[in-house]
Order: sequence, then structure tokens, then C-alpha cells
Amino acid sequence: MSRVLVTGACGRMGERVRHWVGVQEGLELGAALEAPGHPRLGETLAPGVEVVSEAKAALESADVVIDFTVPGATLELLRAAADAGVAFVTGTTGCSEEQRQEIAALAERTPVVHAPNFSVSVNVLAWLAREAARRLGDGFDAELFEIHHAAKRDAPSGTALLLARAVAEGQGKNLEDHLVLERAGETGARPDGAIGIQTLRGGDNPGEHTLYFVGTGERVELAHRSSTRDHFAQGAARTAAWLVGKSPGLYPIETVYGLD
Repeated sequence: MSRVLVTGACGRMGERVRHWVGVQEGLELGAALEAPGHPRLGETLAPGVEVVSEAKAALESADVVIDFTVPGATLELLRAAADAGVAFVTGTTGCSEEQRQEIAALAERTPVVHAPNFSVSVNVLAWLAREAARRLGDGFDAELFEIHHAAKRDAPSGTALLLARAVAEGQGKNLEDHLVLERAGETGARPDGAIGIQTLRGGDNPGEHTLYFVGTGERVELAHRSSTRDHFAQGAARTAAWLVGKSPGLYPIETVYGLD
């Protein structure tokens, strides 16, 4: 059995990750990490597993980490995991380009999967978005709508950017040159080749994404709507089981799911 360190183990996402680690063949909970001062520090979550705040001690009981936190905390833990040779699965979004480069550099020392979304269906949606963009061609304008819960810290979501990047790849263009995140006032006509994302936040929505390909007199819509965090957590557990034993490297989620 491969031992999993779950970060934020007592939070909403951490709870679901722990559940799916227990379900996933070949995995078991090895360590549980929370922030210093958390009220549940010292609580026993499984035989021999107490909630701790010291990363180094937690890593000694782990073969792989599953991490859904914030960029600074993710990088701090990944540095320690690279030193310890512990595999690392992270769904943290909102990373800067510099932070993404550091993740890639640390992956030269330990196997890493960094993905904005671990849902199988969302990653299939990205594959479909890429193919649709390629086959529909320049006659269809691409626009994205996304909504998440009120506590989400980054906008647009990592999943929205994943889908936008898939569209750009299908159209043979660089996303950064065509991404439109704001429209207000006198904007003028829509720029040729623009890929727009509109962001909403509210309530407890786990995530909803709709991709529109708008043509003349017709449109194609591709959508994914979440009502639970379970498919994210289940995918992360599946990815952790896949990653254990791999050579150091930064592995795309598409490779895990056979979509590359």
C-alpha cells in the first residue's frame, strides 16, 4: 500500500480526498497536514495518523502527497517533498509564471502532476474543446463562462484557463495573445481570434463551465457542471496511485487519463 499525505486534511476538500484515498486500490492515508494552530491538530484520523502541522515529519510517513492549497503553501511543501523524494499531486491554481517554473524545476527531482482539475470528465471536455476548435475553424468565436463558490481566491479559475488554452491550441494560437478577461465601456468590435472568459462567484457552487463556439446563425455549447467535490478528489486519488513509483518529471494530467 502506498501512503498518502493529505494537505488541508480537515477541510472540505481534504475530507473528500481522504475518503477517496480510502477507496482507491493501493492507497492508504499515511499522514494528515494542517496549518499551525488548527483546532484539530493532534486528532486521530486513521490508525496511527494524527493531524500535524510539521511538514517534514508528515513526509516521513508518505510516498505521495495530495495537495489542494494556495501557491505559496504548495511550493513550500513541494520543496520539502523534492528533498525527501516524495511524489506530489497538486490541484493548486492561481500560480504565477515564476511559480509554475519553480514547480517544473522541482519536478526534476521528484515526480509531479500539477493540474487545474482532476475530474476525468473535465479533462475529456478539454480534449473535446481542442478538437472542436480545430474542426470548426475561424468561423466560430470562442467564449467561456464560469462560476465558482464565493470563497474561491483566483479568477478566472484554473479550469477556465485550461479550457481556453485547449481552444487556443486547437486554433493554433498563443492564448496570452488572444485572452480577454474584461469588457466594460466602449470596447469596440470583438477582436479577431479573441478568447473571452467571464467569471462569476457566489454561494457554494463547486464549479460550472460553459464553452460557447458562436458562429453565424448557430452555436455549439460544451458544458460541465459540478454539484460535488467528489469527482475532483476521486481523480486526485487515482492520479496519486498512478504517480507512485514514476521517475522524476512533470507529468501532464492528459497522460494519466490517456488523453495525450
